[in-house]
Amino acid sequence: MEQKTNKILNLKDDIIFKVFFSRKGNEEFLIDFLKALLKIDIKEIKIQEEVNLEKLSKKEKGGRLDLQARLDNGTIVNIEMQLRNEHNIEERTTYYSSKVISRETQRGTNYKDIKQVIMINILDYEMLGFDEYISETAVVLDKHREYEVLKGIKWYFIELPKFRKQHPNMNEKINQWLAFIDDYDRGLVKMAEEKNETLKKARLQISYLTGDEEAKRMQWLEEKWEMDRVSEVSYAKEEGKKEKQLEVAKKMKAKDMDIDTIIEITGLTKEEIEKL
Repeated sequence: MEQKTNKILNLKDDIIFKVFFSRKGNEEFLIDFLKALLKIDIKEIKIQEEVNLEKLSKKEKGGRLDLQARLDNGTIVNIEMQLRNEHNIEERTTYYSSKVISRETQRGTNYKDIKQVIMINILDYEMLGFDEYISETAVVLDKHREYEVLKGIKWYFIELPKFRKQHPNMNEKINQWLAFIDDYDRGLVKMAEEKNETLKKARLQISYLTGDEEAKRMQWLEEKWEMDRVSEVSYAKEEGKKEKQLEVAKKMKAKDMDIDTIIEITGLTKEEIEKL
């Protein structure tokens, strides 16, 4: 079956997002984005592991990938792109943060040497019941909400649908990046690229990347894996439903109930009931 390549590929695609930002030579784009979001000065950044398409293709499925980087002050940043609401983002990002810390520490590590971890979740669905589309967490004392404690981990939740509903100030660099990543409103994207020279360069890089046949193949494989997963879940549900129908039919047949009645109640065929 010939794979489709006419779908517009952009940074909301999990594979494209991580390959683009992890690519050697593209560090300036991640620096520009993180400076805008975190509001801190970043001079250098080190990608923990470049996403290698050839290596990924051996998996034959689009499993989740971490985009992880270390800032020049030692802070570790982990970025996740989530398109569908699987109703587990809080639990998953909490679990991921503990994994990030465990990877960065070794036996005998001084607790004071453990660097801050920042978990950034970019969501293509609404999660929190507030108008703000960028939410930063803080752990505070119950009776002293002004006092922040446990600063070792911070979470950011960026909700793109809320961003679309508002009229963002496009002079703010973070809004330029969100318009660019979301790639939904062409007017906002054009304005963002006019105001931010880094985004103009990023557009050229994405055009090159999305023209890469290997990138398209990986994106197609990820979609195929997701379709297969949905199909397997659906099949399992149907199998469970069929088992219940057969169990009911067995009990009805044991009571010598009319076969037409059993068919009407269970939805099974006459042949299926006769085999019981």
